[in-house]
Amino acid sequence: MNRRRTHRSASADELLTTLHQLTARARREVEFHQARVELAEALQRGMLPADLPDLPGLSTAARYTPARSGLDIGGDWYDGFPLPDGSLGFAIGDVQGHDVEAAAFMGQIRIGMRAIAATASDPGEIIGRTNNLLLSVGATLFATCTFVRFDPVTWEIDSARAGHVPSVWAWSDGRTGVIDDEGGLPLGIAEKQSYPVTRRRLTERGAFVLVTDGVIEGPSFSIEKGLEAVMRRASALAGRSADELADEIIKAAALTGHEDDAAVLVLCHDSVPGRAA
Repeated sequence: MNRRRTHRSASADELLTTLHQLTARARREVEFHQARVELAEALQRGMLPADLPDLPGLSTAARYTPARSGLDIGGDWYDGFPLPDGSLGFAIGDVQGHDVEAAAFMGQIRIGMRAIAATASDPGEIIGRTNNLLLSVGATLFATCTFVRFDPVTWEIDSARAGHVPSVWAWSDGRTGVIDDEGGLPLGIAEKQSYPVTRRRLTERGAFVLVTDGVIEGPSFSIEKGLEAVMRRASALAGRSADELADEIIKAAALTGHEDDAAVLVLCHDSVPGRAA
């Protein structure tokens, strides 16, 4: 004997209850994610330096902005501080990922790099020792970085980079270019890496511009186009203040679609002391 299976239709009240539960759950998940985003941004801004060092003939400025979506934050950073030999050290970098963990890892890099720079001044050595330190404590993320040393005696900039995007230079007469040096692997990938140092003498008045990839690269915007956009802006404002130039350079991020956070670090300099600008 075949029994006929009956199906009980859900009532309108049951459907409304289920919908309410699903809506409440979705709202809680959105609020949780937004809380993580806000925490990451707070950590990010709280860990970035309140000010940067400068010297007579050298002015500095930096800018940071989260992605337009408000979701990709916590990875980009910059720093600047005196070195033991009387020169100044500047760094910019980008941590893998965009969340609270990335912001915390960024803080570890800054603290570790400052501690190492207290006993060293060579950019390649500072980056190499920072890399080894991160690996020794079991770092699970990696980061790109450029470290720059400004010597106020020789008026030279020494730079080394770990997988980071190239820097841009611009003279006040309109000349500009990309410093695409050899570099090495990003931090946190392999031990005992070598990071070559590139030296540049500042014979003319101008600017040295460091950026993260959020400024120059997007889904449909190549790094080459981004670097060209930065060079145009740097060339047009190379004789202006560091703050004006930093404000203009960070605007280039809008061209990329701004799906990543972005940071800019600008060093505006006079020519070598005793040389006409």
